[in-house]
Amino acid sequence: MEIIQCEMNHLQELTNFYNKIVEYLDKTINYPKWIYGVYPSQTTIKEAIEKKYQYAYIENNRIIGAFVLNEDPGGNYENANIEFKRGEYLVIHTLATDIDLLKKGIASKMIQFCIKKAKNEGYKAVYVDVVPTNTPARNLFGKNGFKYLGDFNLDRSFKDIPLFSIMELKL
Repeated sequence: MEIIQCEMNHLQELTNFYNKIVEYLDKTINYPKWIYGVYPSQTTIKEAIEKKYQYAYIENNRIIGAFVLNEDPGGNYENANIEFKRGEYLVIHTLATDIDLLKKGIASKMIQFCIKKAKNEGYKAVYVDVVPTNTPARNLFGKNGFKYLGDFNLDRSFKDIPLFSIMELKL
């Protein structure tokens, strides 16, 4: 088992991985409000790979988890009155675990990887924002030491998601 920075040869497997998750969410409860073919999509995944932001958790030559880690909140975190300035923190995006392996600690291992990477690179905090009704994600990040800061308008212009819950882990 290892976490790797993805390369373009991972694009199709990552696309299939996220598509499988969105299909599952659409059949159950779509807590993150991801939209098949829109987000995450092959286009957004490709961009993350090109910018070296896309990571995958690999086991037996298969992606069992994935996430994006970068300095870009993808919205206006200043609206959340966070303590740190851009460039002083990392943000976790599109964290997902293979639907056949839920509740096995994979997501927590990916979060711990992000925290360790941020510490090693001298960042002051790690953030995540989630749809306020995404209680599984809020609980997961809370279990991993993140503190809930509140719900904020991040100027993302999503009609059905006006606010996002910001969670912070100071390093």
